[in-house]
Amino acid sequence: MGAVKIVTWNVNSLRARLPRFLPWITSRDPDVVLLQETKVVDDDFPAAEIEALGYRIERFGQKTYNGVAIVSKLPATDVVKGLPDDGPDADRRVIAATVGGMRVASVYVPNGSEVGSDKYAYKLKWLDRFRDFARSELDRGLPTVVAGDWNIAPDDRDVYDPAALAGTILCSEPERAAWRAILDLGFEDGLRKFNQEAGVYTWWDYRAVMFRRGLGLRIDHFLLNPAAAARVESVEVDREERKGDKPSDHAPVAARFRIP
Repeated sequence: MGAVKIVTWNVNSLRARLPRFLPWITSRDPDVVLLQETKVVDDDFPAAEIEALGYRIERFGQKTYNGVAIVSKLPATDVVKGLPDDGPDADRRVIAATVGGMRVASVYVPNGSEVGSDKYAYKLKWLDRFRDFARSELDRGLPTVVAGDWNIAPDDRDVYDPAALAGTILCSEPERAAWRAILDLGFEDGLRKFNQEAGVYTWWDYRAVMFRRGLGLRIDHFLLNPAAAARVESVEVDREERKGDKPSDHAPVAARFRIP
């Protein structure tokens, strides 16, 4: 009986992070990497360098903003890009595929900017649309992993200062309610299967040396349907990759699944 390692990571520009990404993927040796904020159109994606390491790539990108991808040692089939009702100029925020008998999706939820803003209203509407998409993915009947940068800290354990940040973007009750509505489809928060403690973070603002001070938020998540949750052996934040020279502001999150 073997295992498959799936990592989600908001790289905050793949080309800018490539000097870190290539040694990271070589040393960590994941089977699947779900990327967000690649910030590169598909034709300019640095595919050759990654494929040289034995990986295949499915990408859905755009210039300067957003962009998602699935990097995998195994072939990806039944690839879906975007939400069903997206227009041709919609943000590139979702990609899903079947890999090794599991359904995996990389998602980059809108940030929302500020509570009460037009971007905040767009975020809540997008999450409602995404819920319909997630339901359709569950209907495939496969072990399902939906992971990425959700731009939501689900509860106060996921926030360095709950009192100061109460009701603000990423922590507001409407955002958390939208998160719970997606969980209610039949998903489980993967990290919380293993760790119920406060203070596990995945994102630290570049400003005010937040990482060094330990002031972060947990906004990058693995959502697992029951079939995937039955196989998961661990979910851990790779904090080491947030250190050093020119890191992403997000740390990778890695999940290990048993192969039956």
